Amino acid sequence: MRSAKHSVMPDAKTPPPIAPRLSPHPRTLRVRVWRGAESGEFRAYEVPRFESQTVLDVVTYIQRSVDPTLSYRFACRVGVCGSCAMTVNGKARWTCRTHVVKVAEDNRLEIAPLHNLPVVKDLVTDMSRFFDKWAQAKGQFHGTRSRQEGFARVLPESPQRQEIDAAIECIGCGVCYSSCDVVNWNPAYLGPAALNRAWTLVNDVRDTARAARLAAVAGDAGCHACHTHMSCTERCPKNLVPTASIAGLKRAVAAAALKGEI
Repeated sequence: MRSAKHSVMPDAKTPPPIAPRLSPHPRTLRVRVWRGAESGEFRAYEVPRFESQTVLDVVTYIQRSVDPTLSYRFACRVGVCGSCAMTVNGKARWTCRTHVVKVAEDNRLEIAPLHNLPVVKDLVTDMSRFFDKWAQAKGQFHGTRSRQEGFARVLPESPQRQEIDAAIECIGCGVCYSSCDVVNWNPAYLGPAALNRAWTLVNDVRDTARAARLAAVAGDAGCHACHTHMSCTERCPKNLVPTASIAGLKRAVAAAALKGEI
């Protein structure tokens, strides 16, 4: 009787060897990164290519393994804080959620700081101008209730609340501001993020500064300066529609002006 380990079924065939799993991408990326301030230049690097690699992973590798003098911002790494926004192959993006496979062209990346903002160093921009415009657009909530009073209740099905819901998830990353052609032409323009914030507060029934806010966004650098190119909407990483918010402000400003409120 033959041993079981030597028994072979009559029709059995030897399976073919398993081929090694190869990466569908080249092993390295060729990356150009902006170095210096406003008068800097691009510097070339080679970075290992990995599956599920993000643009932020690429920048982090360069800073940690190649050149520790590279400056950039990041915090959460999961698309919440907005601090890692940069210009990737000519377009503003948040880098922590942007995968290399979706943006690399001929296995190349070009990474620069955001447009329309002063460059501090390398990939770091001065965001003061961006947030100052939030203040100019009266982007702070003004209510009347004190801490001793109960919470104000806003009906979730109300039209105002639904307008707010559509625009409230802005993370302040600056991608829309960097992408805006009007900001590029007119540096005084308040920009999509500040106007989007103003629109959410205009619809907040608890807020008491509606007239002052509409007056603040009605000037030459306000909502009527928007050319509706929709670059802000196209690039928003949170899929918001600042163009619609700005259009709403235009209607609200016109109505308030006709009523003599501003």
